Amino acid sequence: MSLPTALAHPASEDRAAPGSLRPIAAWLLLCCAMIFMMVVIGGITRLTLSGLSITEWQPVVGILPPLSSAAWAAEFEKYRHTRQYRLVNYGMSLDQFKTIYLWEYVHRLWGRLIGFAYAVPFFYFALRGRLPRRLLAPLAGILLLGFIEGALGWYMVESGLAQRVEVSQYRLVAHLAVALSIYAITLWIALGILSRSPRDAVASGWRRATEVVLGLVALTIAAGGFVAGLNAGLTYNTFPLMDGSLVPAGYAQLQPFMRNWFENIAAVQFDHRLLATTTFAMVLLLWVAGWRASLPRRVRRALHAILAAAALQFALGVATLLLVVPIRLAAAHQAGAVLLLTAAIVLRHELHRPELDLARPAAV
Repeated sequence: MSLPTALAHPASEDRAAPGSLRPIAAWLLLCCAMIFMMVVIGGITRLTLSGLSITEWQPVVGILPPLSSAAWAAEFEKYRHTRQYRLVNYGMSLDQFKTIYLWEYVHRLWGRLIGFAYAVPFFYFALRGRLPRRLLAPLAGILLLGFIEGALGWYMVESGLAQRVEVSQYRLVAHLAVALSIYAITLWIALGILSRSPRDAVASGWRRATEVVLGLVALTIAAGGFVAGLNAGLTYNTFPLMDGSLVPAGYAQLQPFMRNWFENIAAVQFDHRLLATTTFAMVLLLWVAGWRASLPRRVRRALHAILAAAALQFALGVATLLLVVPIRLAAAHQAGAVLLLTAAIVLRHELHRPELDLARPAAV
């Protein structure tokens, strides 16, 4: 998760007085909080099958929702021409349509607000010379990723408007992955700004172990995206067995074999379970090792936090499965995934070598 080393060494002209970069850190953390909320809103949009209710992409005009009965009727008529309406929501009322429309509208509006909340301060800080040169490239890259994420969101929606009743699970996972990449990079830079105090040396093995955990968290989230994309959580609602077996009988029914990981409901759910269990086990092992080791206090705190986040997320996942994906619990499970990712990033940053901090201001 570390950013390019070439950008990590502070230049002499980038030296900043203590606290001078704190407004930048506050801005970045605000954007992280908004992205966190966006992931939850996106999850609810998916769970309520609301994502295809707005059939056009209008980045400017689409800021306003329908404001008259005629406008609502026109939007409803567009939706009635979709395959999802004909095969899933046929006969729904206008009031029911308004509910799913508003979830998708809030999802898109919140995305626009994130773009505004990021872009305006970025240009303000840049034009005022408040951004160290070492931060310009990564922060501009985040802005570019934001534009890509918006376009990818429409690319995802478009996949469900023709021959499908839902969006492509591949595009859904790509959309989620870019959102969380933006979140992770933004959080990493903010943490670099805020961590000015010297850190005690920690063996490199701890960094490698934490990177394994971080990779497992990312893979588990991606696998969860495929579960959501295929509605795989609505079947095999027992734990730990699936239809009476540890490995479901239909795991390898598709050819070539790799397709099962992305298109086979039984395999997708099993893989997500396996990754989630492995991730929790690895976090627990890391915590036990940390309990016995001599580690700085702030690293111990981060270990406690990631164990708590992993336990909560595992419990939420099992409960969501056993109760057949109630919307509120499933949304909490999605929020828990971001919380666990956050804890893993914070732990990795606490183990980061100080000389490689991208955003850490030099003391005067």
